[in-house]
Amino acid sequence: MTSIVLRGGIIHSPADPFAEAILVDDGVVTWIGANDTADGLAARADRVIELDGALVAPGFVDAHVHVVEEALARSGVDLSAVTSRAAALEAVAERSRSHSAADGPLLAHGWDESLWDDSRPPTAAELDTMTGGAAVYASRADVHCAVVSGRLADEAGLRGLPGWREDGFVTGEAHVAARAVARALSPQARDRLVEAGLRAAAAQGVVSVHENSAPGLDTREGLASLLALTASDDSGLPLVIGYRGELCRTADEAREIASQIPGLRGLAGDLNVDGSIGARTAALRASYADAPGHAGALSLDADQVRDHVLAVTEAGLQAGFHVIGDLAMDTALAGLAAAAETARSAMRKIGHRLEHALLLDDAALQALVPLGVGLSMQPGFDAAWGGPGGLYEARLGSERAAGMNRLAAIASAGIPTAFGSDAPVTPLHPWAAVRAAVFHHTADQRISARAAFRSSTRGGWRLAGLDHTGAGEIRVGAPAHLAVWRAEQVTVQSEAAGLSSWSTDARSGTPLLPDLTDPAATPTCVMTLRAGRAIYDTLG
Repeated sequence: MTSIVLRGGIIHSPADPFAEAILVDDGVVTWIGANDTADGLAARADRVIELDGALVAPGFVDAHVHVVEEALARSGVDLSAVTSRAAALEAVAERSRSHSAADGPLLAHGWDESLWDDSRPPTAAELDTMTGGAAVYASRADVHCAVVSGRLADEAGLRGLPGWREDGFVTGEAHVAARAVARALSPQARDRLVEAGLRAAAAQGVVSVHENSAPGLDTREGLASLLALTASDDSGLPLVIGYRGELCRTADEAREIASQIPGLRGLAGDLNVDGSIGARTAALRASYADAPGHAGALSLDADQVRDHVLAVTEAGLQAGFHVIGDLAMDTALAGLAAAAETARSAMRKIGHRLEHALLLDDAALQALVPLGVGLSMQPGFDAAWGGPGGLYEARLGSERAAGMNRLAAIASAGIPTAFGSDAPVTPLHPWAAVRAAVFHHTADQRISARAAFRSSTRGGWRLAGLDHTGAGEIRVGAPAHLAVWRAEQVTVQSEAAGLSSWSTDARSGTPLLPDLTDPAATPTCVMTLRAGRAIYDTLG
């Protein structure tokens, strides 16, 4: 048996809000309490970690990630911070001077023309000129569209495909084809990139991620390989919980896919009912404010949603969909309600899920509750594109934009919710997600730090149907999926505990959290444990 004692810190535990130490035996929390008792336990421990006032908390779970896309984005040109089209093109041109065609297409990610004075995307002609004719794939921040160079368009056979534009802007089928060429990797190169990306997640205190795989993003074989890579607690990596976005009509189809992807949690995630706000492909009840007469488009209808839910439910898997626009939500709810007419009990037992749910009105909230459907939400979307002058206001107008990402309303309705990043759409940075929920642009949709933190930890296990293990909490018998944090703002004194306590919503008897008021003062992860095994460790 391997045992670890962590002592001299602050333990975020509802079982003992004033605990200073914790004992982990063979990956399971077996004791929490005071330092004086921990001193006695330390004598038999294999490792004793002196926390020096650090916070031990449940590790984060990012409930919506694209692992391969995130890994590739990390290796490509990051355009998320550029302030103009010219700067984006120059950054791509600079990389092209050292890029070898033998390494495949030049990849770039994260441009967002809505933040530029001249809000026009780059063009294929501009990429061709700036890179000397290199094969370039540059995805927009929402990853639902991209701009490609002329050479990549030729290599991928994009011209004439649905979604192709002569200026190199691609959506739909053309985008899928472009991405397939841009993402072609050897298994060895893929594994190196993925492992690096997951280790970076562990350094952010992340113990698990929900992978949202789909055709055009990855293969079934690729997802199976990813799940196998992290299946063991001894892998040294965060656990990847796998979802595959493939439409099914029968339970046999669902079972066949699951048989090819051992460990698959569901046929859900990026099974798109519609697209994105940024690309104007999200399906709306009324036209886009900046594109009169255009309201996006549905990728699935209610009958397809119903049939998929029934098939996947019968197969004993989670079903789910990517839903952005209000018309898309209407469609998803109609299909779910139709499925519930014959399978409500089984659906509620499994607990299906929807991703994003950006435009969710009161009627939709009321319809969701009896279905037992959980939501995977991304608070970072509001931080990046919400508020006055943001992308959402530009696309939808101020009234509709103010009704997006309704975190408080969802919490009040009691709908199970987990937070994620949709990385690489927004950064895989869990404290930023917590902060975005606490400081939502729409004041009446803000939630407490405790609620946001819970959605970023236990919420991910719950949405995946794995919370019965106790994962996401620090209590005796729970798996030791933990992160250790240091922060500068140790400001609130707890007389009862005699310790410095970290809190944005301090109340006696409530586990405390770091003060997130200053966005530049983010807590620093010094250790991450998955089932008691260190997957990130700066403590020696």
